[in-house]
This record gives sequence, C-alpha cells and structure tokens, in this order.
Amino acid sequence: MSLLDLIRKNGAGPKCSAVIVAAGSSVRMGFDKLSAPLGSCSVLLRTLRAFENSDSVNEIVIVTRMDRVSEIADLCAQNGLKKVAKVVAGGRTRMESSLIGVSSVHSGAKLIAIHDAARPLVSDALIKRTVSAAAQYMAAVPVVPSTDTLKVVGEDDRVVGTVDRETTYRVQTPQVFDSVLIKGALSRAAEKGMTLSDDSAAMEMTGFKTYTVAGEEDNIKITTPRDLLIAEAILKDRGEL
Repeated sequence: MSLLDLIRKNGAGPKCSAVIVAAGSSVRMGFDKLSAPLGSCSVLLRTLRAFENSDSVNEIVIVTRMDRVSEIADLCAQNGLKKVAKVVAGGRTRMESSLIGVSSVHSGAKLIAIHDAARPLVSDALIKRTVSAAAQYMAAVPVVPSTDTLKVVGEDDRVVGTVDRETTYRVQTPQVFDSVLIKGALSRAAEKGMTLSDDSAAMEMTGFKTYTVAGEEDNIKITTPRDLLIAEAILKDRGEL
C-alpha cells in the first residue's frame, strides 16, 4: 500500500509535507551539482534520504526541471523512497518552483516544509526542530548568526553603511509554514510578478512574522565545487564518509 493510499484510508493528511526544490541550473557550479557524488550517493539522494528517514515528514514532493522529471522519479523508485508522492516540473524562478511545489502536496497537509535540494547535510534534529516550531507558530525558519561584519555598498562601490551584526542572521532551509498561509503568500507574490529567492520573504510581504529556530553550521548549501569538499569534510568528521 502506498503512502497516499494509507492517507486516504485513514482519512487524514500528512502532518508535514516536504517540498524539495531541485529545479536550479547549477550555473555557478559548472556542472549538475545535484548529481555530484557525495560519499556513497549523490547530493540529491542524500537530501531526499534525510526527509525519507524523518518521522516529522509524511510526504515528499520534488520540484525539478522538466528534462529531469523521469530521471529523478526513477532514482526515487530504485532507492526505495516510499514517501515521494510526486516529481513535478518547476517554473522559471525559485519562487515559481516553490509555488508549484506547495500546490502539489496532499490537500490534507497542515504544514509544508520547503527545502533546498542542494542542502544534503540537513539533520533530522533540525527538521524536527523547525517542524515543531511551525506547528506552534505557523511559520518557522532556521537561522545562524552572522559572524562577519556586513556593509551596505552603493552603486559607486563605496560603503554607505554598516549592518548591525547582533541582529543579522543567515537563513537556511527547511523553512516550514502553515500550508494555507504559504500557498496564499507565494500566490500573491507571483501575482505581483515578484522574484524572491527566500520563501519566508513571501510571508514577510503579508505582514506575518516568522519564528526563528537555531540552524546548524553544517547545513551548508552546495553552490561551488569547493562546497563539495567542505561537505565531504563534514561527513568525514561525522563518521559518515
């Protein structure tokens, strides 16, 4: 019996559906970073397994490029990923892909976690922490403090101001939201023709204040070849390589 059959039989939706956004072009990487090997499997498969193995997630929807839908569906089947309900084609931008993803989850889902496919080192503790916070506050994102002093630079390449480091954080994923709220926020942003690289920014536009939880330094995003080396070092330190 499939996950969705079980859901229908029980008459209830998943407590949290995860949308894995894997529709990027890997321009800065120079090659397909999601297919790159990281330890014993690819970057994408390692990301998917983190959510497959999490008790906080009942369903997975993958958003990817049209030309990769069949390939990724086969990857999931070959590796026994039973929580993957759909593999769908994304849009032209990250925001469009997120909107397609949240619109594709099971209608009974109360919470939706949106996660970068290129963050393969996400821990189960972080997933659980963010989902639990969203269940209480309706929107939650993991953040880590900024360790660098940040400057505002003008068009003439001159510094025009300094950002207060004490109140500046780097945001990560998964970002978890009440399903109704995030669907509405992303839809309104799309209607306005906005391009947002961060899903919680859509919530900010509605005036809703998102709760923050402690992120993890290991939860890096694979963007350049150097990031793969860092990820491998982290896995080695964890004893997982």
